[in-house]
Amino acid sequence: MTESMNPKDNLFSNKNFRLVFLGALVSELGAILYSFAVSFYILEITDNNAFLQGLYLALCGVAMLVFTPIGGVLGDRFNKAKIMYVCDFLKGGTILLATILMLLFRENSAHVVILFVLGIIGNAVSGVFSPASGALFPHIIEEDQLQKANSFFSIKSSLEGILGVVLAGILYAALSIHTLFFFVGICFVASGISEMLIHYDHKPSPEQLTLKVAARDMRDGIIYLKDKKAILALLGSMLFVNFFFAPVSGNFFPFFVKTDLAQAPSYLLDNVLTPELWSSVFSVCFGFSSLAGAAVLSMRPTEEKTGRKVAFRLGFIAILFIGMTLCYWLLVDRGNSVNSFLILLSSGCLVIGFTIAFINIPLSTTLMRIVDRDKLSKVNSIMSIGSQGMIPIASVLAGAVLKTAGSTTLLAFCSLGFTITAVLMLLNKHIKEL
Repeated sequence: MTESMNPKDNLFSNKNFRLVFLGALVSELGAILYSFAVSFYILEITDNNAFLQGLYLALCGVAMLVFTPIGGVLGDRFNKAKIMYVCDFLKGGTILLATILMLLFRENSAHVVILFVLGIIGNAVSGVFSPASGALFPHIIEEDQLQKANSFFSIKSSLEGILGVVLAGILYAALSIHTLFFFVGICFVASGISEMLIHYDHKPSPEQLTLKVAARDMRDGIIYLKDKKAILALLGSMLFVNFFFAPVSGNFFPFFVKTDLAQAPSYLLDNVLTPELWSSVFSVCFGFSSLAGAAVLSMRPTEEKTGRKVAFRLGFIAILFIGMTLCYWLLVDRGNSVNSFLILLSSGCLVIGFTIAFINIPLSTTLMRIVDRDKLSKVNSIMSIGSQGMIPIASVLAGAVLKTAGSTTLLAFCSLGFTITAVLMLLNKHIKEL
């Protein structure tokens, strides 16, 4: 354990934790602004082409999946903090370069190409970044502090989800896309500067990294998981949970805002909120309740077993998805009550956000506790590939469904699939071992 370990009651007295927290605070703010702007800007310059937006999300997802195993190998062999700041500098630099190119080439078609290339590069870099950052905590804090640390990070993300999306909605309406992108690029560069100051007891691998060695490392990670039946069961469940969840947040929400809401003769608080700011309201509701859930967990001791409870919580979210689908069909698709749906959707985001905190934090903490430290980056990369592997396909399919069959069909499909996945997870005998 490193010399910088802190008293158990004060994580922020740990310099390394403070630096990680500060770096993540700045970079995630930039990521929120970027994701918000791109989602609406692509729809704006392509006449609400939902398929093109879905294709963008899919290609970004594929790029992350391809580079995540590389990140897993690098994270277990090299200094994790160094990987993090190099990646943040690369992301910041490419966004600043893309901003300059968008100023030079003003055509909408050129901007679409630039955004696609930028998205692919940025997500490839994120694929390298994530396994290293996800495996850093056990090296800089005590094991019994992991749930508290994960809770603090969840609180941070929730606060940024509340303030960041409101700021994003305001800035997107007030500033040019170029100015907004410039600010995002600076955020990533500032995060990299913070991460440069992180130091922990890293022991470099004496073995030179080659393609053969990298392939062997990945194989070792897979072999390591073969005997971890509970983790494999979780991996399979998360694969389909994300497949059916991602289209709702990534495809349906922006499409609903740009079509049903923006094209309505009037809507709730239309003299105060633009349609894009209503998207911020949904995110604020989700972020506020996630913050509340994380705050509750930060004061609780770590549970020994969480798998069964997580399965029940996913089942509860499935019920909410079914309710949301029925409400949209009755109130928006077949009716003329977009205001009622706005209220119900905001309420649903509050409940789902709180529940998600009680799913993500216990699972992250459990994995950090039960996986060997020298395998954690590789396992994180495999978990990321497994859980995110079908999201690109889901994004493309969702875009096509929205364009041809509409929102009700997409919501019904996602609700049914999510419900089946939650039931199968609940019935799996290995899940209760987590």
